[in-house]
Amino acid sequence: MIYSKFTIVTFYQFKKIHEILKFKNTLSHFCKFNKIKGTIILAKEGINGTIAGMPNSIKEFENLIIKMGLNDHNPKYSYLKYMPFFRLKVREKKEIVTLRTKIVDPESITGNKIKPDQWNQFITKDDTILIDVRNDFEVKMGTFKGSVNPNTKSFTEFKAYLKNNLEDAKNKKIAMFCTGGIRCEKISSYMIKKGFRDVNQLYGGILNYLENTPNTKSLWDGECFVFDNRVSVQNELKDGTFKLCHACRHPLSKKQLKSKKYSKGVSCPNCYGKISDSKKSSLIDRNKQIAVAKKKGLYSPYIKQTVIDV
Repeated sequence: MIYSKFTIVTFYQFKKIHEILKFKNTLSHFCKFNKIKGTIILAKEGINGTIAGMPNSIKEFENLIIKMGLNDHNPKYSYLKYMPFFRLKVREKKEIVTLRTKIVDPESITGNKIKPDQWNQFITKDDTILIDVRNDFEVKMGTFKGSVNPNTKSFTEFKAYLKNNLEDAKNKKIAMFCTGGIRCEKISSYMIKKGFRDVNQLYGGILNYLENTPNTKSLWDGECFVFDNRVSVQNELKDGTFKLCHACRHPLSKKQLKSKKYSKGVSCPNCYGKISDSKKSSLIDRNKQIAVAKKKGLYSPYIKQTVIDV
């Protein structure tokens, strides 16, 4: 008897999809039939997703999207004993990552891709401007040493950051990074169209770097936020220490979990005093229901690891 881990795969590809509804229905049916959970976003510009399932199911899913024309979907894998998602969501949106501009063509024009084994040497050069493309709360959880925090609350704000801070840096060497590469892919295309001449990005994003860089050689400092119930990962993709506030969905550090403003499932230092009485009452009731279910052995936030007889 062995324990089989769930495979988590994050993926994206900028490639025009003409029959989105057909695409959506095909993927939804396949994932439901194969008990795959997670989120898939479809738009005319391509696909973006993070899903989890049994190894064979994920492999078959990738074979399916390759047959559908997405043969360069930048997959990154990790493994867990638990299903990290509660449900499956396949959504159609205007963009697979929201930037709100027509001055972009990531399918054909993007920055230079720097592989993880070349990244350390590249970003430590004196003439390189290193920028974290992610949102402020992500940067505060962890980032590369020496990087610039644009202090953005959403990806769409990055355009204003460029205009206000880097107009005079269009001839300088710029290195950017994000979680899995998709935000860099899109913003690098935008920057090139805006006249930036030396735009570079971490190939496969932070997750690819953490997976392929030994802890002893890593320039990563802290933890990396991920968009599933793991909340964060550390060097070598080891499980992180952050937890999620169920009230406001903000990641919480060990220090924040000890705050007097933290109440499990109800509030945290980020949302304390901002939650309506009705929502607070609802969250308290939810906690009570979970406690009762746990006593009866009926509650688990995850699907446990699958046992396979051999």
